[in-house]
Amino acid sequence: MQQQNLQDGRVRRTVNDVVMAEMFLVQATIESATAIGEGINALGRQIAGAGNAGEDSLQDTLQRIRSRALEPYTSRFGYLLELRRGED
Repeated sequence: MQQQNLQDGRVRRTVNDVVMAEMFLVQATIESATAIGEGINALGRQIAGAGNAGEDSLQDTLQRIRSRALEPYTSRFGYLLELRRGED
């Protein structure tokens, strides 16, 4: 009986972890898509105004887009790991 309760607890925890990870994934995907869209707009403005002084290079702009698109995933994953450590 006690072994069954232990297994049920593990299954429940695993399901909870999967649900939480999926919610974080959806949030991160929305934030990342927003960052990519804003980045594409910035690239369009930069290309349309090519030659303006004081603007970042295309490489700098692409790196900034990459960083902003990746950050939601890394922060959510870190938060999920912290939650897991707190439960142990």
